[in-house]
Amino acid sequence: MTHLVRHRRVRRQIWRGGWITAIPLFLALVWVPVGADARGAPESFADIVEGLLPAVVNISTTQKLKANHRPRSEEGPAFEFPPGSPFGDFFDQFNRRGGDQPKRRATSLGSGFLISDEGHVVTNNHVIEGADKIAVTLHNGVKYDATLLGRDPKTDLALLKVKSKGKLPFVKFGDSAKARVGDWVIAIGNPLGLGGTVTAGIVSARGRDIRSGPYDDFIQTDAPINKGNSGGPLFDVNGDVIGINTAILSPSGGSIGIGFSVPSNLAMNVIDQLREFGTTRRGWLGVQIQTVTPEIAEGLQLNKAYGALVAGVMKSSPAEKAGLKTGDIIIGFNNKEVPESRKLPRMVAETKVGKDVDVRVWREGAEISLTVRLGELEKVDQASLSTRGSRKGRPGQSSVAIDELGMSMASITPKLSEKFNIAADAKGVVILKIKKDSDAAEKRLRPGDVVVEVNQESVKTPGDVAKLVMEAKGKGRRMVLLLVDQDGDMRFIPVRIGDG
Repeated sequence: MTHLVRHRRVRRQIWRGGWITAIPLFLALVWVPVGADARGAPESFADIVEGLLPAVVNISTTQKLKANHRPRSEEGPAFEFPPGSPFGDFFDQFNRRGGDQPKRRATSLGSGFLISDEGHVVTNNHVIEGADKIAVTLHNGVKYDATLLGRDPKTDLALLKVKSKGKLPFVKFGDSAKARVGDWVIAIGNPLGLGGTVTAGIVSARGRDIRSGPYDDFIQTDAPINKGNSGGPLFDVNGDVIGINTAILSPSGGSIGIGFSVPSNLAMNVIDQLREFGTTRRGWLGVQIQTVTPEIAEGLQLNKAYGALVAGVMKSSPAEKAGLKTGDIIIGFNNKEVPESRKLPRMVAETKVGKDVDVRVWREGAEISLTVRLGELEKVDQASLSTRGSRKGRPGQSSVAIDELGMSMASITPKLSEKFNIAADAKGVVILKIKKDSDAAEKRLRPGDVVVEVNQESVKTPGDVAKLVMEAKGKGRRMVLLLVDQDGDMRFIPVRIGDG
């Protein structure tokens, strides 16, 4: 009885409060924002998926692994038993574990998708890398041997080809630039070797840089992606491929809702080149660049921090031939603004080799325009710009303290070159000591670094550095901009004056 009373009391309380809670609930169900219908969650993805599944494939690879073996003399004594011994067969196998052991095979699984009825298949490079044999299995179970047409490690993409007597189902690329954060997406792949699996989620973020390559511009999604999804497509609700699932962020190897896909607008250009040439043909400018920080922008009298700061120009490169100089800030490329330094490599790479391109540069407080004829990145010698080694004699100079910067410096001598492994052709002033807790220390300057320029003027002695620092201080500047050679890597580093 007590239970019933309590039950009725609860019901009564709910009813009395019902008018208060029901009205907002009713309004929430009736009122729908304009446009929500078009972009809201569909009742089901079944109709879309039904048409897409046949074009999504399983990729399986086989790779021969070399057997580890040593000469018999290094393996220890051989075990010999009389004929007919019950241990003979066992130890015969033991004795043959060197050169007679057969090669092992490793297999792996991944995903991919058909982009033509002729059998062109897109997947990730890491899915097929090192494979001796590649097989593609369709959703209906039909299996084909695949040929590798080309691959691109820098974007982790690969293009395969299978031969079929009839036309094959395929999907088409969409415009990844139209994908907005919050849009629904569908991932289809072969996680954990289970077969065709469909998951759904939203676009969590765009333009992610996960430090996997020079052209990182990933779409982040919370659609569950696991092992084996690599190389599979990420679809929008129209059934167009807007990404290729490539990586996940996970401490355990399983999905935690942070997956990354190569955007289709980046992939299409790479796939077209692999299809036509079997390799990529990217534009090449020939500069070392770094981020323009607010401090650097202030030091170079730029109104805001954007563009790409040129820290070095390669000899005989298109940039050098066009007149680009160290210290320039590239603010425009091919009639587009360069919003940040990491965008420039992709803008250059996606531009046709041999094209004359307009490059807008900020130099000495003014904007100038240069014309650059792009080279081909794949033909560039990737050797280091600097060869480390000992130096020939040069007049020496004792250490000089630059108190305004919190460091001590000296001209480069053979002894210092040997001590700090300074390049034979290096020019400038070597840092000997950095005051602890100074701005220079915070900017990670260190002994052995070579200061090449101060405020875009070359320096040869510590006296040159001191003079330029005092000139900047006299003009009311709060910092100087140093061009520093750190183990052959040129970087601009702003250092506060009077912080030593």
